Amino acid sequence: MAGHSHWAGIKHKKGKADKQRSKLFSKLSREITVSARLGLPEVDFNPRLRSAVQAAREANMPKDNIVRAIKKAQGPNDDANYEKSQYEGFGPGGVAFIIEALTDNKNRTVTNLRILFEKSGSSLGVEGSVSYQFEEMGQIKIRKELISEEEVFALALEAGVEDCISGDKYHEIFSKKENFNDVRTVVEKKIKDLSFAGIIWKPKNTVSINKETFEKIIDFIDLLEDDEDVQNVYTNFDVDENILKEMQA
Repeated sequence: MAGHSHWAGIKHKKGKADKQRSKLFSKLSREITVSARLGLPEVDFNPRLRSAVQAAREANMPKDNIVRAIKKAQGPNDDANYEKSQYEGFGPGGVAFIIEALTDNKNRTVTNLRILFEKSGSSLGVEGSVSYQFEEMGQIKIRKELISEEEVFALALEAGVEDCISGDKYHEIFSKKENFNDVRTVVEKKIKDLSFAGIIWKPKNTVSINKETFEKIIDFIDLLEDDEDVQNVYTNFDVDENILKEMQA
């Protein structure tokens, strides 16, 4: 769910916003419940839960939904068997895909994903087939109106991060995976309201694609995200800004 700003506007133009929002809230609720069950049900003392709640708030998920998802962790153990799993493969145009799922049935999940890959003329690979092209890193996203570019770069320098990028809407801070909690602590002393904070798969290099391939990738990602087990989708494609503007027009 993180890192999809490249195509978010285009997907919404397809008239699927309400359906996507419902599915997104369902997935966010599951992550919140599982995170609260695996640790303390308090965001200040459970980093994974804090990340899940931040993602939910950024998606404008109602507060009542968040509270219910946390409370559900203290009730009957319906979600006890959910566990994270990861899948890798090659999508349209040979673009690398890493898919993170939260599932109670790995056989169901891998079967569904294999069918989706095959339908798209793509191939689900084995563990390690594409992950070497990515690096697990900590990522923190802060809305630009909350802190200036000069301040966020000074904060990043203080925290000892790997990279800091200012985009149209967000400042993005990247850290080594093993340093993420320390970096997050430094950042949260200055900014409490983070848009996202978690571990992501960041591509080491990107693959440039044309408009036709980009359209196929958008459709493929839609199919993947329609699967209730899929939580996050990461790719290594890069598309020209002119193509994005053309499709958003």
